[in-house]
Amino acid sequence: MSSDSTPARNWFDQGGSAYARFRPEYPPELAAFLASAAPDTGLAVDVGCGNGQLTQLLAPHFDTVVGLDPSADQIAHAAPNARITYRCAPAERLPLADGSASLITAAQAAHWFDLPAFYREVRRVGAPGAVLALVSYGVLRLEPALDERFQAFYRDGIGPCWPPERKLVDSGYATLDFPFQELSAPALQIRLDWRLPEFLGYLSTWSAVRNAREAGREDVLLGFADEISAAWGDGDTRRAIVWPINMRIGRL
Repeated sequence: MSSDSTPARNWFDQGGSAYARFRPEYPPELAAFLASAAPDTGLAVDVGCGNGQLTQLLAPHFDTVVGLDPSADQIAHAAPNARITYRCAPAERLPLADGSASLITAAQAAHWFDLPAFYREVRRVGAPGAVLALVSYGVLRLEPALDERFQAFYRDGIGPCWPPERKLVDSGYATLDFPFQELSAPALQIRLDWRLPEFLGYLSTWSAVRNAREAGREDVLLGFADEISAAWGDGDTRRAIVWPINMRIGRL
């Protein structure tokens, strides 16, 4: 995309295709750690898998991987893999046999679940010693010259449009009930070098942006797009963006 493209158009690119194009990918080290914690490498299940970002990373480490998401649109945009089976299913009703899964993950999704119902299903489908990992990534950080503007937009501009569940993500799931034998996790992060259209495209996938549009507050979105575009400079310039990875991981 050329630097003279209108960045604001990316705010309106919604749906599974936007997630597939703009959602940041987890580092391979995350999947390697999760596989090392599991009791064996038979079956991994990624719940709320979206378009399969973490699901794909798990595939080299397990004999079979199942990706589950209630959205057919998200599943339709998942990249095929011989080791992965994708199915539409909610977190509260996992279409899996009892005691079959060695690893159960939920990446950037657990805050939407009915957790007591999900945990009941986890205990049902988990094999002895299976591992459950609730993974999230926190608020991104930009280069100092841009970060102050972004943090103000996140906190004050778009802040009122976030659903209440977003606070769970901001806390790194620290306040979630997690009734399992908890394990320690390594410090990991996502780091990308993005151009301006990619950065704004990522923001277009936020539920808060969708809520702002539905509330007729596109002025907030476009105002920030104009402001960050001016601060960014040439839209084709790549700038570092970092997300801290947070995790609650436990053994059944």
